[in-house]
Amino acid sequence: MRPKKSYGQHFLTSERIAERIALSLSTDNNFKKVLEVGPGKGMLTKYLLKTDFEITAVEADSDMTLYLEEHFPKLEGQLFNFDILKFDPTKVFGEEQFALIGNYPYNISSQIVFRMLKYRAYIPEMVGMFQKEMADRIVASPGSKDFGIISVLTQLYYDCKLLFKVERGNFNPPPKVRSAVIRCTRKSDEYPDLDYSLFKSIVKMTFNNRRKMLRNTLKAFTKSTELADKEFFTQRPEQLSVRDFVLLTEWVKKKQSEEAGDA
Repeated sequence: MRPKKSYGQHFLTSERIAERIALSLSTDNNFKKVLEVGPGKGMLTKYLLKTDFEITAVEADSDMTLYLEEHFPKLEGQLFNFDILKFDPTKVFGEEQFALIGNYPYNISSQIVFRMLKYRAYIPEMVGMFQKEMADRIVASPGSKDFGIISVLTQLYYDCKLLFKVERGNFNPPPKVRSAVIRCTRKSDEYPDLDYSLFKSIVKMTFNNRRKMLRNTLKAFTKSTELADKEFFTQRPEQLSVRDFVLLTEWVKKKQSEEAGDA
């Protein structure tokens, strides 16, 4: 079974790292079920099946699915040949909580994070192998060069931590980049009344114009004169915390409501 470029496959070859990833799942969190994304030849699967969790796997490559069926009979009934970006986990888990884990294909890793955010009500935890550059962006703190859209959107709902780095030689074929494993743990619902659609639009607009001050990019959302008057709006997006973006969204929404009333 050779890796396929079309699926972005880089098979993990280190038993030690595979075991370490499997053991990175919390044992004191509120889940018993685990969904593995892209198990490939099952290096990580082998160690997941040794835990007390109930393992379900989704593999897009039909050849790999047949391989897994043959070598991991314990997955019978819990292995799905499906594209994770089109997979609805609620049809498998219903309303139950489950963790997400995997050596994620780097070409769709950011999309997997956004799928996690979509189903965040069901996913209390995610552990995964990412290209190190992507891992750095997900866990980045305000003020750093890596802090951006995916940092803010993920950290709104999850506490994220880089667990360890993985060198290129631990894969077949070796990727051109270094890798890292992170864990994201869901926060309590701190902002239940937040207009997430507006929040997302503001985050994307400001970071897509990250060299501009907030007062310039926010003109797309409000005509408020406060944009010119307050020093806060002279900042650039990477200087703001996640909470700052929440407060900014609430402020914009209030101004939009006032402007709609004056119209």
